[in-house]
Amino acid sequence: MSERFVYTTPLDPLARPLVEELSHEYESRYGDFYEREGGPREMEKYPAELFSPPEGGNFVLLLRNGEAIGGGAFKRHPDPGTAELKRVWAHSALRRQGLARRVVQELEAQALRQGYTRIYLTTGFRQPEAVALYLGQGYSALFDPSAPEGTYRSLPFEKILVQAPALARAA
Repeated sequence: MSERFVYTTPLDPLARPLVEELSHEYESRYGDFYEREGGPREMEKYPAELFSPPEGGNFVLLLRNGEAIGGGAFKRHPDPGTAELKRVWAHSALRRQGLARRVVQELEAQALRQGYTRIYLTTGFRQPEAVALYLGQGYSALFDPSAPEGTYRSLPFEKILVQAPALARAA
C-alpha cells in the first residue's frame, strides 16, 4: 500500500472524490439551512484559484495507490501572516483512521513553508467531528464551546504555527 501527498488543484480529476463527497456532506448537513438563508452553497463560495500558490493558498490530496483518500486546502486570509484552512476531507469509507489529522498536519507544514505563522478556520455548527479534530490538534476555539449547540452558525478556531527547531548536526 503506497500513500503520498500530492499538491494540485481542486480542478484536478484526482480531486473529484473530495469535491463530490464534500458537496454531498455539506448538502446533507446544511442544505435546509442554506436554502432558508439564500446564500451560496459551501462548495460554490470560493474559486479554485484561491487554493493555489500564486494566490497564497494551496491544495493537497492524500493518495493511496493513486486514489484520493483525504485532502484539504488553505487560502490567504485578510490578516497578514494568516492562512485559512478549507475543505479538509477524509474518504467516507475510511474515516476514524487519522486521515484528516494527517491532512491538517500536512497543510500546517505547507503553510509554514509558504511563510504563514497562523492558521484560522471555521467549521459548521453541524460538524462535531470537525470540532473534535481541531481541538485535538491544538487549535483554540474562538467561541464559547460550553454554549448550547446551535448558538453559533460558524465555529472559528486558530492556531499559531511554530517552526520545529532545527536538528542539531552531528559533529
